[in-house]
Amino acid sequence: MKHLLGFLKNYKKESILAPLFKMLEALFELFVPLVMKKIIDVGIAEKNQPYIIKMCLIMVALGIIGLTCSLTAQYFAAKAAVGCSSKLRHALFAHIQSLTWSEVDELGTSTMITRMTSDINQVQSGVNMVLRLFMRSPFIVFGAMIMAFTIDVKAALIFVVTIPLLSVVVFGIMMITMPLFRKVQKGLDQVLAKTRENLTGVRVIRAFAKEPKEIEEFSESNLLLTKLQMRVGRISALTNPLTYIIVNLAIAALIWTGALQVDAGIISQGAVIALVNYMSQILVELVKLANLIVTITKALACAGRIEKVFDIQPSMIYGTEKNYNEKAKNADTAYAVEFRGVGLTYRNAGAESLSNLNLKVKRGQTVGIIGGTGSGKSSVINLIPRYYDATEGEVLINGVNVKDYPMETLRDKVGMVMQKAVLFQGTIRDNLKWGKKDATDEEMYAALDTAQAREFVETKDGKLDALITQGGKNLSGGQKQRLTIARALVRKPEILVLDDSASALDYATDAKLRHALREMGDALTVFIVSQRAASILHADQIVVLDDGKIAAVGKHEELLKNCSVYQEIYYSQFKKEDGKGAMA
Repeated sequence: MKHLLGFLKNYKKESILAPLFKMLEALFELFVPLVMKKIIDVGIAEKNQPYIIKMCLIMVALGIIGLTCSLTAQYFAAKAAVGCSSKLRHALFAHIQSLTWSEVDELGTSTMITRMTSDINQVQSGVNMVLRLFMRSPFIVFGAMIMAFTIDVKAALIFVVTIPLLSVVVFGIMMITMPLFRKVQKGLDQVLAKTRENLTGVRVIRAFAKEPKEIEEFSESNLLLTKLQMRVGRISALTNPLTYIIVNLAIAALIWTGALQVDAGIISQGAVIALVNYMSQILVELVKLANLIVTITKALACAGRIEKVFDIQPSMIYGTEKNYNEKAKNADTAYAVEFRGVGLTYRNAGAESLSNLNLKVKRGQTVGIIGGTGSGKSSVINLIPRYYDATEGEVLINGVNVKDYPMETLRDKVGMVMQKAVLFQGTIRDNLKWGKKDATDEEMYAALDTAQAREFVETKDGKLDALITQGGKNLSGGQKQRLTIARALVRKPEILVLDDSASALDYATDAKLRHALREMGDALTVFIVSQRAASILHADQIVVLDDGKIAAVGKHEELLKNCSVYQEIYYSQFKKEDGKGAMA
């Protein structure tokens, strides 16, 4: 709750004025039964028509003033609630963006989406309702009881018994339902995760005709959520009938007591009507309070879930510009990238993914990384831009530990092209400017030339201004990969990492791409992760990984003679008798 209260501090005026105007509305409402008492006891009893008209006009005036106060309170409450939730959503999004891949992996995408949308909407509704009703309802309840004592003490004792009974019912149900609402939100997470997975993989599901299976699994998750919601709904539904029973019994007792008092000449008929009105007001307000408690319960559960995300602090601390500059002055810049005894164990993993990794890469070299599935290829290159931190040893760029780099400086040096080509909705120009926001058309076309993407960009209507749908669905796999490579090249990085990002390219285009990268000379150090031996044949160094360890490092000819792991990969793709690399 500390984050929520922190954002409400920016709306102190609204948070004070909204309850204040609601209490003013409640105050005017409490005067209405007294006016009714006067109309009955004076106006009707004495057949004084002008007095009745005057009192009716007073009631209308009370209603108009109360409505004005109510609208004013609603305006301030809505302003505070929407403003607070908007700032909370921005802060949560910024916090999620600050988390490392390890924390994001642990939280899960669907959970974070639920926190950003559904949970914050529930908090917004809770804040709005609290500012409007949390002060008003208790004020009416206790105000009505006090006003009843001014009319008749004996009859007012019924209020003293009724209000605690109602409070026990309302708050008892709240205590039971609060943990259940947390379970409902977890169930919603599971349904959202299943929905997201199905929408993301819809083509694969249809390709394997797995629609019935996925529908069945979704139905199971949905049924579980439905049962949870029905359970908590049944308990919450007890609130209204129980409160109505208690209040109606209290009204019956009030009328019976009042009748005896009227018969004895102690109080007037108007006083009984006023007492019944006050009891009815208590009923209405406690029903509102019960619904408010349900909303608050949901909001508190959601606020707790949001708080848990805020409590997760990024595990990476980046260096300052000053500290980096001092280290860079004295650094040994003989190698562009250096791994020294590097080990990596993912969070909650049972074993190391990388162990005792030692590698030195000179500036301008092309390094090929190859190995079997699960050998740790992507893990190695993810350490260079520091998406994950090495749990042992250190990774150096230009002689400086990556942990000493400011984040922007490090990411400017490393151009990363992921295994999965991700493009965003917009134009080709917009996507390329992710690499460099102020890139000129010449810089973009130069990057497209190197990435072998200019040819198909030129055929598009609008060229650089051609539209790309979400996820690049209107492009082929090879076109998406080439655009992602161009996006990385636009920023002119010192180190380019291609994580199996040319897998959809034909061999001719792949060869042209590698040739264009080599022509950049010492300006670019390239890491190529590939399952294709042909893509790394001419690399200056080939790193062969096996079960998270370096099996061998060398050129193609050396490895083909001395490394059994490389031989196995190579000869699975090329004819063994043809040592020159003819395709099998």
